[in-house]
Amino acid sequence: RFHSEGYQEGYVEGSHIGIAEGRRYGSLHGAKMGSEIGCYLGFALTWHSLLQKCTDEKSSKKIRALESLIGMIQKFPYEDPTYDKLQEDLEKIRGKFKQVCSMLNVQSDFRIGTERSSLTF
Repeated sequence: RFHSEGYQEGYVEGSHIGIAEGRRYGSLHGAKMGSEIGCYLGFALTWHSLLQKCTDEKSSKKIRALESLIGMIQKFPYEDPTYDKLQEDLEKIRGKFKQVCSMLNVQSDFRIGTERSSLTF
């Protein structure tokens, strides 16, 4: 009898703790993903704006690649955490970002975390 009651109490408490821990984990990783994608979008929109004045063929290719990246980001399902291709789509966005960085001759090292920022003033 004590074994059964202890098991039930432990199970209920563990379930509550698990839900809270899962919520914290999901919030943290969702925020990191949002920050990463937001950085990509800001980067792409800025470069797209800067290249609008250029009319040569190289700039035209860069603009098309940037527009493709912007489109991928805009179609990304932010609101649906159960989307089964979330990681796959995120990897495609990362790949496109690296391609665009290569075309623009810009380093593509996006870092998230509490480590010291590489920006200094």
